[in-house]
Amino acid sequence: MLPRVLVIMVGAASVVITLAGVRAIAFIVGPVFLALVIVVTASPVQVWLLRKGWPRWLTTVALVIVVYLVMVGLVFVVIVSLARLATLLPQYASRVTDLLKSVTDQLAQFGVGQQQLREVASSLDFSKLAGFVGSLLSGIGGVLTNLVFLLALLLFLSTEATWADQRLGAIDAERPWLTSAFHRFATGTRSYMLVTTVFGFIVAVLDTGALALIGIPVPILWGLLAFVTNYIPNVGFVLGVIPPALLGLLDGGWQKLVIVVVVYCALNFVVQSLIQPRFVAGSVGLSTLVTVLALVFWSWLLGPVGAILAVPLTLLIKALFVDIDPTAGWADALIGMTGKRNRPQPGAAETEPSAEPAAEPATEPAAEPVTEDNAAAEVQTRADTGADPGQPGPAPA
Repeated sequence: MLPRVLVIMVGAASVVITLAGVRAIAFIVGPVFLALVIVVTASPVQVWLLRKGWPRWLTTVALVIVVYLVMVGLVFVVIVSLARLATLLPQYASRVTDLLKSVTDQLAQFGVGQQQLREVASSLDFSKLAGFVGSLLSGIGGVLTNLVFLLALLLFLSTEATWADQRLGAIDAERPWLTSAFHRFATGTRSYMLVTTVFGFIVAVLDTGALALIGIPVPILWGLLAFVTNYIPNVGFVLGVIPPALLGLLDGGWQKLVIVVVVYCALNFVVQSLIQPRFVAGSVGLSTLVTVLALVFWSWLLGPVGAILAVPLTLLIKALFVDIDPTAGWADALIGMTGKRNRPQPGAAETEPSAEPAAEPATEPAAEPVTEDNAAAEVQTRADTGADPGQPGPAPA
């Protein structure tokens, strides 16, 4: 048997090699898992149509069409909004220069050298913002290529999902704990994505309306950004408020920037911190610390897609390495929420308390102690009845 230290080192080296390989093909792993999460989330629609009597092939076609329309619509809105933003940014070049001059003058009053501030200000050429957005638009071709790949994955996965129940039934006959782990992953992912999507849509509508009232350009783009960043746990709100706040600074000065930040904080705090946790608490079963660490890890491994899908990816790893192992209850307790009920152990039959009290064992009367008088009386009785005094008496009942 190998030493424990050697086993740990070999295992750690294997993990590092595996992660390096996954990061090298992140452009494939990310879209594949995104398509898987979308299909798992939308599968209840297919199940509902099957219960209504629709044939399997028709439910697959309906599901694919709905998902395609939603994704193509989102991409179209993003492209149009970015094109409009590219035409607006050159108008703010002079405003950026004035803001930089104001900032350098304020810093000079605190003793910062004028020469260093001028060099920094001259190195910032904000007239290139339009060129940056133009290059971003030119990269839409690559995004569309990934979109075509994603749509193809959605088509094939949706077709396979039609027969998922039969496949899981076959697996359940031999490995019930494996199917149980997959069901936990699907249920947790579906609950998380559904709640996050609903509240992300609410936040996007509120933020879009507020930005339109404040006068921030391209409010629909920033509302869509708020919707997407709602899937990023804990820090999504911060990422979503930075672009409209900076645009508010360029459009109306520090006052409009403060208004945007205050409105975002009020709306997102109420929705994401007070209302949303009441619906999603306990459905995922991950502690806050594990969620933050998962966000950092998956963002490093898969990029922006990993940040958006940090929670579903963690649920999948939990299902594959923790939920399928009956002896890994300690790991479930470490990464789960406090107060969560322990899962049942395999083979442990659930017993219910008996409604009637247990019957008391029957007791026989105590034997009468043998004395000389009793023995003499028994011998006299046998002599009177003609029985042999040497034979034992009748067996007691």
